[in-house]
Amino acid sequence: MFQTVTIVNQSSLRSYQGEAPTVGQRVWIDPASTVIGRVELADDVSIWPATVLRGDVNRIRVGRASNIQDGSILHVTHDGPYSPGGFPLEIGEQVTVGHAAVLHACTIGHRCLIGMGAIVLDGAVLGDDIMLAAGSLVSPGKQLDSGWLYRGRPAQPVRKLDEKQIQALRYSAEHYVRLKDQYLKSAERNRSEDTAVDIDPRALNK
Repeated sequence: MFQTVTIVNQSSLRSYQGEAPTVGQRVWIDPASTVIGRVELADDVSIWPATVLRGDVNRIRVGRASNIQDGSILHVTHDGPYSPGGFPLEIGEQVTVGHAAVLHACTIGHRCLIGMGAIVLDGAVLGDDIMLAAGSLVSPGKQLDSGWLYRGRPAQPVRKLDEKQIQALRYSAEHYVRLKDQYLKSAERNRSEDTAVDIDPRALNK
């Protein structure tokens, strides 16, 4: 059973002004990703290569069993004259964020699927069980109702999801939990093999 992220390359985790990321149990953070500052990763989260989670001027929270796929960018908005209080980024449980998505200072409900290349902007709120099609754009402050497929730039409701499609949202998250467990096992195995290698100190002087 994997308890922490300690087998992952710690260079992926960076503090900012004394604030460091907090990580739950059985979390996979790929060594080619970057997680900075006030970022909370709940249990069974997976962060994949070339993703950036930058919690510098506000906080980011990724809920249990959610996955942030390759090349995605997650950032927040500061407290300023044009954004009083700023906007954090909140991602619910069992959320799938597809490759190269951009989530900026928004709120994503549980069991959503954010399609590849989609953009969700400041103050937008997505309800639960939403499928956002690839390449879609959710405008600042927009609210999307639970249980719908949205598509377009700007995103518009297309149709209600049926029960099978809603179950597929959960399946997607569960698949990525299984996949990151395989990565954790592989990393643990590699670490054990590295530890088991005995080096003759005399060889280092040759």
